[in-house]
Amino acid sequence: MSSLYHDSRLYYILGANSLSAIGSGIVMITIPWLLIKESGGETTFGYVSIIATLIMFLLTPFIGQSIDRFSRKSLLLCNEGIGIAVIGIMVIWGFAGQPYHSIHYILIYIAGSFYYLLFYPTIFAFNQEIFQAEHYKSLSGTMEIQGQLTQVISGAAASFSIEIVSLKWILLVDMLTFAGAFFLFLCIPYVKKKEVKRKITFKKQLFEGIHFMKKRPKLFWFLLATYMPFIGVMMANYLIPVYISDILKANASVYAIEGMMYGVGAVVAGICIPLIMKYVKTEVSIVMTMFIYVISITVMIIEPSVIFLYGLAIFHAVGNAGTRVARNVLMMEEIPNEVMGRVDSLFRLIGTGIRILLLMLFTAGVSKVGVMLPFYVLSCILIFSLGIAIYYVLSQRKVAAHVSNKSIV
Repeated sequence: MSSLYHDSRLYYILGANSLSAIGSGIVMITIPWLLIKESGGETTFGYVSIIATLIMFLLTPFIGQSIDRFSRKSLLLCNEGIGIAVIGIMVIWGFAGQPYHSIHYILIYIAGSFYYLLFYPTIFAFNQEIFQAEHYKSLSGTMEIQGQLTQVISGAAASFSIEIVSLKWILLVDMLTFAGAFFLFLCIPYVKKKEVKRKITFKKQLFEGIHFMKKRPKLFWFLLATYMPFIGVMMANYLIPVYISDILKANASVYAIEGMMYGVGAVVAGICIPLIMKYVKTEVSIVMTMFIYVISITVMIIEPSVIFLYGLAIFHAVGNAGTRVARNVLMMEEIPNEVMGRVDSLFRLIGTGIRILLLMLFTAGVSKVGVMLPFYVLSCILIFSLGIAIYYVLSQRKVAAHVSNKSIV
C-alpha cells in the first residue's frame, strides 16, 4: 500500500473535508430551493448568484495572494471559524422562534459561497505543500472520491429533509460539522515552509500568477479551456433547479436525487481517472473527460426527462470530476507550490468573471425566454472549449514528435 495511506494527515484532512462538506452541502441544496419556491424566487436567486459571484470576483486575487503568504492551516481554521459564527447566528435566530425570510436565505447563500471561495484553493495548495509529488495522482483521486461521497450523503439527506425538517435544525447540523472540521484541521501537524524573504511589492505579488502564466501561453489556454466544465457546473447550479421546476414539472426530491446521482458519478471518476492516467498522458485524460461532460449536457437539452436527468447526472459528474482530478494533477506537476495560490486564483478570477457575465445573461434569459436557451449557450461554450483542449493536445504531440525526430537524427 502506498505510504500516502499510512499518513495520518490524510485522514485528518479527509475527515475535516467530509464533515464540512456534508453540512454545507445540505444547506447549499436547501437554500436555493427555498428561494426559488418563493414568489419571484427564480429571478431573485439569479440576482443573488450574481451578487455572490461578484463578491468572489473581487476577493479572488487577495485570496490567492493570502494563500501563498500566510499559513494555509491558519486560513483553513479561520474559514471554519467564520462558518461556525455565521451559521451559529442563524441557528440562534431560528431557535429564538423567529421565522426565516428571503434575506436570511440570501445571507446564508453568500456566506456559503465565501466559504467555498476560500476553502477549495487553500486545501488544494495545502495538499500540494504537505504531500510528496509521487502521491499527487492518488491524492487527487482520493480527495475527489471523498468529496463526492459526501455529496451523495448530502443529496440523500437533503432529499429527505428539504421539505419536512425545519431549517433551524438543518443549520444546527451545519454548524456542528464546521466545529468538527475545525477540530480535525487543528490536529494536523504542520509548519509553514520557510521561504527566502524577497522585497517584492504587494502589487507585484498580487500579479505573480499572471507573470508566471504569461511565459507559458499554450498551457494557460489549455488550463483555462479545461476550467470550463467547472463553470458549466456552477451555471447548472442555477439552471438545473429551474429546469426541474419549469421543464420537468418535478418537486424538490428530484433536485436532491440528481445531486446524489452526480455524486455517484464523481466517485466513479475519482476511482477511475488516476488509473487511466497510468496508461495515458494527463492531458489526454482531461480531453476524454471533457468530451463526456459536453455530450451529457447536450443530450440533457435535447431530451428533457427525469429518468434521463438521473442517468446523465452520472455522466456530468464523470466528465466534470474526471477533468478536475486530472487537471489538478497537471497543475501540481507544472506549477511551483510557492505561486500555486496565485496561479490557481488567476483561473478562478477569470472563471468568476465569465460566470458573472453568464449569470447576468442567463438570469435575464430565464425570466424572458425560459431556461432552455441558456442551456444551448452553455453547450456551445463547452464545445468551443473542448476544441481548444483538443488543439493543445495535438500540438503537444507534434512538438514531441519533432523532438523525437531530432534526437534520432
